[in-house]
Amino acid sequence: MPVTLHREGVIAVILIDQPPVNALSASVVAGLARAVEEVEADPALRGVILRCAARTFVAGGDITEFADPRFSAAPFNAVLDRIEALDIPVVAELFGTTLGGGLELAMAAHGRVAAAGTRLGLPEITLGLIPGSHGTQRLPRIAGVERAYEMISSGKPIAAAEALAAGLVDRVAPAGDLAAASAALIADLRAAPLPRAGLKAVAGDIPATVARAQAEAARRPWLPALAAIATALAAAGGDFATGKAVEARLFRELMAGAVSRAQRHLFLAERAAQRIPGLPPGTPVRTVEQVGILGIGTMGAGIAMNFALAGMPVRLVETTAEALERGMARLDTTFAQLVKRGRLTEAQAAERRALMTGSTDLSTLSQVDIVVEAVFEDMALKLDVAARLGAACKPGAIIATNTSTLDIDEIATASGRPADVLGTHFFSPAHIMRLLEIVRGRQTAPEVLQTVLRLARRIGKTAVVSGVCYGFIGNRMAEVYMRESEAMQLQGTSPQRIDAVIESPEWLGMAMGPSRMLDMAGVDVGARTVIEWIKSGEGPQDPLYRIIARTMFTEGLHGQKTGQGYYRYAGRDASANPAHAAMVGRLRAAHGIAESPMLDDREIFERLLFPMVNEAARILEEGIAFRGGDIDVVWTAGYGFPAWRGGPLFLADAIGLARIVERLDHYARSLGNGRGYWTVAPLLRELAAGGRRISDWQGGAAAERAAPAA
Repeated sequence: MPVTLHREGVIAVILIDQPPVNALSASVVAGLARAVEEVEADPALRGVILRCAARTFVAGGDITEFADPRFSAAPFNAVLDRIEALDIPVVAELFGTTLGGGLELAMAAHGRVAAAGTRLGLPEITLGLIPGSHGTQRLPRIAGVERAYEMISSGKPIAAAEALAAGLVDRVAPAGDLAAASAALIADLRAAPLPRAGLKAVAGDIPATVARAQAEAARRPWLPALAAIATALAAAGGDFATGKAVEARLFRELMAGAVSRAQRHLFLAERAAQRIPGLPPGTPVRTVEQVGILGIGTMGAGIAMNFALAGMPVRLVETTAEALERGMARLDTTFAQLVKRGRLTEAQAAERRALMTGSTDLSTLSQVDIVVEAVFEDMALKLDVAARLGAACKPGAIIATNTSTLDIDEIATASGRPADVLGTHFFSPAHIMRLLEIVRGRQTAPEVLQTVLRLARRIGKTAVVSGVCYGFIGNRMAEVYMRESEAMQLQGTSPQRIDAVIESPEWLGMAMGPSRMLDMAGVDVGARTVIEWIKSGEGPQDPLYRIIARTMFTEGLHGQKTGQGYYRYAGRDASANPAHAAMVGRLRAAHGIAESPMLDDREIFERLLFPMVNEAARILEEGIAFRGGDIDVVWTAGYGFPAWRGGPLFLADAIGLARIVERLDHYARSLGNGRGYWTVAPLLRELAAGGRRISDWQGGAAAERAAPAA
């Protein structure tokens, strides 16, 4: 049973034991109700302890149950009211991560003790929700309305010491002393009237806090949970029963809304992405304590920072003393920036920096457990480096190549030890961006893949596993996105207009449109990749393919770094670039392309998004990605796709796959399809015809073939 009750003298201990994180499933709620009923029926009891087994107090609700039409928070909320109404002290013993419904359970108790190191929070906003079990009503009464707003609107947890200062917990104790602290608090609570949060008045300036919440909601109207927070906190100023009713209504409305469904999809997709074909439970992992980085340019330095910030020793190697000096200076600058922004103290920065040592001698990597090579994106160079690392690294060391497009299998073969090799595609800036695409080669050993998946969690990355192809998952889809952006520019639509549509929340809400993104990343970087891809014979043999980016490369319009790209820059301020417009005009004339009438917003949106969805279907067909949800995670964690849209495939399902197929066929007719750019992927047409969802699609035989050999 997930919930049991036993007695320690006159104290009842309600124990929740629902691995791995004691989530509030329906069975846990039913067990709590039975335990509270047993307490209510026993007049000999003098106190109750709410305790959890394993590694954490309740870390939230069971999100998988939220999609069930029968789901309701009402049974759990009724239990909370019964706990608060008990006439004997109830104390919650908090440790680990006390989040969401777990914190709401704790706030229904009369007292709370927390182990040092406990994190407490209400992260429902990250699921497009507000707390639905009295969190918006009890927290303002316990910790004040300002603190409540900060915690609910940000979703960020606070430390036990901060919770103590805010009055959210009564005592902080070492983990081994929680039971004694609970017993002492029960004794203290018995000596005075029991504090019931529902009977308290809200502390703080409610009107000012509500006005602040309303202003934030007005700034981001596409996130309805923000407006709901303002309404719920305003209701907290009245009586408790009315506030609970308002909260319950808002919670139900948000649960049924598109934004919460999208964000819950991503929550579950990130967890599903860790379940990999060919990696059964119990797959062994290799020990990784020492890390090597070969190449400490901008990307290599950022990658190194990930490991140092996680407390891992890092050995850095460059080819020359000058390059090494520049790389180490780059690291010093980054640490100083982190201190300036308050992410690290001076002492923490010094401690992490001391973990990093530099050399120009490749042999210093001979004893590390994993090497990430981050040399220039050039296949000949990568092959040479792979061969040298294969010879220099100790047996069992993992060789990871950081590449955004290149063939991992070819690099692995060059190493002479392909089972030890995989791809790690970090995103820039590498110490900040969440996504890590892990590329499994044809011969990557299962324990190597499992080890790097574990390592990704250790350094705080959201990992998605990809098969081997040009661009892997994210950049392969980005390629068709950029292709269509350029095609529309050749027809006379400005990059500013295209970006404005794609950045508008009315249409998509991307953090940056395609041209702004390329300017920031460096037009030269992307153009070199495309040029080499075309030269290899594998890329499109189309003289117009990405001709704008290729010409910008040769003419020095490399984006922000040169002050000119798709835009012209004065510092970070961007404006229309006459040089770009003139260049596109010359290309249009040279290739006999007629300027089209101004495209409407809908066509711009469809021509950017729908080919991406089509390419994603091919990626799934080929087993490059195993699930539709994996693709959504890649785009929301690495490319600025708005989480409240759920990712490109979740959005495609919301639009309707039949509609997308119809429009792809339309553009094939109206624009021409001589290169096959608008040919509908068989999987997409099949799913559309069957009324099935692509974001829920999970791979079959193709994906199993792509799995690492056991």
